[in-house]
Amino acid sequence: MTWLLEPPFVNSSIPFHSHPHNLYIRNNSFFKPISAAPGAVEPLSPEPEPEPESLALSLDGPRERRRVVRLAWEKLVRWSRSLRSKAKTDVIERTNKIVVLGGGSFGTAMAAHVATRKSQLEVNMLVRDPQVCRSINEEHYNCKYFPQHKLPENVIATTDAKAALLGADFCFHAVPVQFSSSFLEEIANHVDPGLPFISLSKGLELNTLRTMSQIIPKALKNPRQPYVALSGPSFALELMNELPTAMVVASKDKKMANSVQQLMACRNLRINTSSDVTGVEIAGALKNVLAIAAGIVEGLNLGNNSMAALVSQGCSEIRWLATKMGAKSTTLTGLSGTGDIMLTCFVSLSRNRTVGVRLGSGEKLDDILSSMNQVAEGVTTAGAVIALAQKYKVKMPVLTAVARIIDNELTPTKAVFELMNLPQVEEV
Repeated sequence: MTWLLEPPFVNSSIPFHSHPHNLYIRNNSFFKPISAAPGAVEPLSPEPEPEPESLALSLDGPRERRRVVRLAWEKLVRWSRSLRSKAKTDVIERTNKIVVLGGGSFGTAMAAHVATRKSQLEVNMLVRDPQVCRSINEEHYNCKYFPQHKLPENVIATTDAKAALLGADFCFHAVPVQFSSSFLEEIANHVDPGLPFISLSKGLELNTLRTMSQIIPKALKNPRQPYVALSGPSFALELMNELPTAMVVASKDKKMANSVQQLMACRNLRINTSSDVTGVEIAGALKNVLAIAAGIVEGLNLGNNSMAALVSQGCSEIRWLATKMGAKSTTLTGLSGTGDIMLTCFVSLSRNRTVGVRLGSGEKLDDILSSMNQVAEGVTTAGAVIALAQKYKVKMPVLTAVARIIDNELTPTKAVFELMNLPQVEEV
C-alpha cells in the first residue's frame, strides 16, 4: 500500500529545481581549476565528467519543465484511475430502496440522480401534491418543477409515508427547514431507528435556531438517528442536466459519510467527505442570507466594487460565527463554504439572490414571495442571524442589515448608507 502514500504529482526519477540557473553556476564552479602553489607542477586536467542530469534539464529550459509537468499529470491520471478501480461498490450493490422526502426541485434532482446509479434501485418520492404524484407515476415528469426533464423509470411517487419509508436503505430529506419539524413528527412512527437521513435542506429554524442535525433527531425522538449533511455548490437544474458538480457529505460517523459518498459519486458528481457537520450546516444556512445581500447590491446597481466588498465582508462574518460555534476554518473555504457562497451570490439561478435583486429594485417582500413557487430559505434564516450574533457575541453588520431590511426596519438604500458609514477598522 505504499503507492498510496506516494504523491502522484511528483516524478521521482527526474530532479526538479525551481532555480536552474543557480544550479548551472554551482556546477561551473565545481569544474573550475585550482591554482597550483608556486614552483609546483601543474596537474594534468582531469577528464571532463558528464554533466549531471539536473544540469541538462536547466539547459533545456521551459520545454523540459513542460515535459515534467506533463509526466506528472499523466501519473496523476493513472493514480486516479487505479484508485477508482479499487473503490468499493458494495454500498450500491446492497442498496435496494431509497426514499426522498419532498417533491421540490432539489429533491426531484436527487431522486433522478440516485436512480441512475442502479437500474434495479427503487426510488420513492414522498410528495404532498396529488397532481405531482400522478405526473411522476404516469408521465415520468415533475409537472411543477421539471416539466421538460423526464425522470428515470425507477422513480415513483407516493403520498403515503408508510409505503414510502418501508424497507428504505437511505432517506434523502428535502423538506424546507421551517416545515421540517412538523413534517417529521407526522411520519416519525414509520421511520426505522437505523435509517440514515441525508439532509438536503439548508437553513436555521427561526424560533429555536436549530440546524437540521438537531431538528431531525428531536422530531423523530431518536437522538441516535444516523445523520449526514449534504451541501456544496449545486443547482438542481444542472444536476438534472448531468453537468459536472462537486459536493460534500458531512457526518460525525466516518463510515456513514463514506457510504453516502459511494452511493452518490459518479462520473458527473464528485463527493468529498467531512466530519465538520457544524461548519457545513452553518455555511450552508448563512450563505443564503448573504446571497440576498448580494442581490440587493445588484438591484441597486451599485457596481462590481461594492459587490466584491460586501461579499468579502459577509464571508468574514460567516467565518467569525461558524468558528465560534465550533466549525473548522478550512470547511469555510471549501465546497460548502466559499464554493456555495460564490454560486449563490453571483449566479442568476439562485432564488435568494433573486429575492435580493427584486428588493433592491423596489419591490415589496410579500409580493416577491407570493410570486415564487419555491422557498427562499435566506428570508427566514435572516431572522435567526441577529439572535445568533447576540448569543455568540459576534458582530455581523452585513447579515444583520439583511434581517432588518426583511423586517422593514431599513430600506435597501439606507442599509447601504449605514454600512458605508461604519467605523473604519483593521482587517482581521
